Amino acid sequence: MFKNEIETSIKINSKSNKIWQELINFEEYKNWNPSIIDVSGELGENKTLKIVVKIDEKTMIFKPTILKCEEKKELRWLGKLLFSGIFDGEHYFLIKENSDGTCTFIQGEKFCGVLIPFFAKTILNTKKGFEAMNQELKKRVERV
Repeated sequence: MFKNEIETSIKINSKSNKIWQELINFEEYKNWNPSIIDVSGELGENKTLKIVVKIDEKTMIFKPTILKCEEKKELRWLGKLLFSGIFDGEHYFLIKENSDGTCTFIQGEKFCGVLIPFFAKTILNTKKGFEAMNQELKKRVERV
């Protein structure tokens, strides 16, 4: 079984509740998110979402299961290509409050499966997409 992990982070001058509200406002993603362009479904642990991502100028649809949904702190889901063990991705968003009143927003994904070696370029471009999303989230939350 092959594994790979990417993680990105950004400091946002905002409280965790404002970041959380923007993160879970899936209906607005199409207006600002360059990486995850559409999300639908009910928010809650063990619920299934339908997610449309844009990677390498291509769109892909996933139907992950939410593993954790802790308000103002963490959203985590697990998506699979076809079935478990082929190409699985555990995507996570973490919001950590800093002592100076800012927050650190962390976005990452743990990949595992037999096809991981064949997706090296896609994983690299996924990281770039995460960084772009982080920047846009920061702009959106910090605007006055």
